Amino acid sequence: MIKVGDTLPEVTFSLRENDEGSNPTTAALFANKKVVLFAVPGAFTPTCSNTHLPGYITLADKLAAKGVDSIICLSVNDAFVMEAWGKSQNAEHITMLADGDAAFSQAIGLAKDTGTFGGLRSGRYSMLVENGVVKALNIEAPSKFEVSDAQTMLDSL
Repeated sequence: MIKVGDTLPEVTFSLRENDEGSNPTTAALFANKKVVLFAVPGAFTPTCSNTHLPGYITLADKLAAKGVDSIICLSVNDAFVMEAWGKSQNAEHITMLADGDAAFSQAIGLAKDTGTFGGLRSGRYSMLVENGVVKALNIEAPSKFEVSDAQTMLDSL
């Protein structure tokens, strides 16, 4: 499992922004940047839609004021779903990143099998990444939402 001090694995993601598709790599998203990455088990799910993502939307300006270059929301969904979810939440300051095949989630050891609920998904976590290196990591216990929220991340900066 990934830990503070580790370098993120090189993975290619799917991304849709402004109705355009792209496939950014880990290097393109994290090199020479201070990035807050948070992951959710699924787009449009209750805790993710009602609390997790909205917290980062609300605090995006305050995170930027602390030197954060970008905020990324990751989920094991396709890029179309992530784009639609971002639009429905007015998440214009958040990069809604699709880990469609769970390659990243598996590579960092934070994938979980939810069985018939949705299959392979990401666990819920947040991390601060500077130039591709993990500087802070907040992993939630199963079915919890206590440490990966935006306010906890902001307070740690």
